[in-house]
Formats: sequence, C-alpha cells, structure tokens
Amino acid sequence: MATTLAPVDSREVVRCDRCLLVQFRTTNNLCRRCHTCLDADEPEVAAAPAEPVAVPANGNGNGHSHLQIALAIRSLRLRSGLSQRQLALRMQVPRTYVSKIENEKATPTLSSLERLARALEVTVPDLLSGGSPTREQLMRELMADEFIAQLMPFVSKLDGMQRQSLLAQVRDLTLRPRRSA
Repeated sequence: MATTLAPVDSREVVRCDRCLLVQFRTTNNLCRRCHTCLDADEPEVAAAPAEPVAVPANGNGNGHSHLQIALAIRSLRLRSGLSQRQLALRMQVPRTYVSKIENEKATPTLSSLERLARALEVTVPDLLSGGSPTREQLMRELMADEFIAQLMPFVSKLDGMQRQSLLAQVRDLTLRPRRSA
C-alpha cells in the first residue's frame, strides 16, 4: 500500500508504506527499495497493467478456456505453496493483477502466460493443460510413496481376482474406523 502525494511532471508520486521511500510510481507498481506492491491491498480497477483480452482457444468466446486457465494458475500456485503476492513478485507485476487473473477479471496475454509459467516453474503447455499433473508425474509421485513402492513388486504377481480382493480389503480398511485398545 502506498500514500499518493501531489503529482509532479504528470507522473504519480507515491510513498511506500513499508520503507517510506518517496518515489515516482513504477511501471510494475513495486517499490524501488523494498520491492513491495505500491497498490492498496484491495483490488483497484486501474491497478493492473492494461492487458488485451485473449480470445479463447476454442474460438467460440464462451470463456471456458479462460476459466480453465484461472483454475490452473490458482491450483499450481497453491501446489507450489505461493501466495498471490509471492507469485506477483516473481512475475514482477502487481498482486492485484494475479488476483484478477485467478478471479477471471483479466485474461493473461501470451507474454504474461510465459512469465506465469516461469514463476510457477512449469511450461506454458502445462499451464494451459489446466494445471492437472500428467500421467508420468502422477506415476512418479506414486512411486515416491514408500508403501506403494514396496507393494508394486507383489501386485504384478496377483491375478485379477486377487487384485479385486486386495482392493476391497483396502477400501474396507479406510471406511471402517480403527478401534483403539
């Protein structure tokens, strides 16, 4: 959050509320000294840079791909353990812009998608796929689990009936509360 002072040279002069540096408003709305967002915590209409609205990939304009991108960004951000502010700092944009993307108030351009993907440490195709992990990623995560890794050599030796029985037993174990002694 920043305090706006009298305009000079048609550029807005602001004071960072965190480090108290008086400065011209930067293009990315981040303080030059402490790199915190100069915008108020509540979203403002003029706070984010003007971004042209992209046409959805399916071309019919119904917004479903926009929703998918918004959900993917939020999902990937949360999976990475990042706040909107941390993601915005990585992208060098105001936090309000990240909020607007996630809440479908703004559609990211290709350059913003590239910065988002870099900040979230994924590829643009991963970002556009909806943030859902690929089959290979799921397999790697499963095999990283110690119990699953120990179980795998034995599962391949079971026939269909034995697998169904094992699955039913595991399902029953998870549904019934465990009795304490």
